Amino acid sequence: MNQATSYPVSARGPLDHDVRDQIVTAATEHFSQYGYEKTTVSDLAKAIGFSKAYIYKFFTSKQAIGEMICANCLREIETEVRAAVSEAERPPEKLRRMFKALVEASMRLFFRDRKLYEIASSAASEQWQSAQAYEQQIYKMIQDILQEGRQNGDFERKTPLDETTRAIHLVMRPYLNPLLLRHNFDHAEEAPAQLSGLILRSLSP
Repeated sequence: MNQATSYPVSARGPLDHDVRDQIVTAATEHFSQYGYEKTTVSDLAKAIGFSKAYIYKFFTSKQAIGEMICANCLREIETEVRAAVSEAERPPEKLRRMFKALVEASMRLFFRDRKLYEIASSAASEQWQSAQAYEQQIYKMIQDILQEGRQNGDFERKTPLDETTRAIHLVMRPYLNPLLLRHNFDHAEEAPAQLSGLILRSLSP
């Protein structure tokens, strides 16, 4: 459970390319300084030293560049969450660690840079492919933990698996969606322990 997902993005040209990486790195720095919404592809072209037409050889739009940056951030969060889960032996502890790591990684990556947070917000509000893929992977991780817990007797088996997975995902969603996370900032420190405790009590066989 410690292999991160490859997130879909709207890009052109070969996936492995030094120029693509150079554009993404430069765009990340530029967005951090000036903001995502206020930056145009022309602004990026001037900052990077490439022509706008050359950038379009690798990315279909500014959003496609933003998606790549967002995908990198989401992959980082997922990797951290999977690593935390893999350290636990039993499903109840895996669920606790998942929730805790998810909140901590999201808070760090979404709020360490307010300008880059704009990209995450756009991804969530506009349902970019990378944001949808991320939510699907979190959902699948919850489902896998539940299945394991049901198989070894840690969790109850009467409630349909999809129903339980959706319910837990909804509880976690305010802390994995950047648009919702900003409204739950004050509770982020105690929420993982309290909410995972409530979830685990409801899962008792």
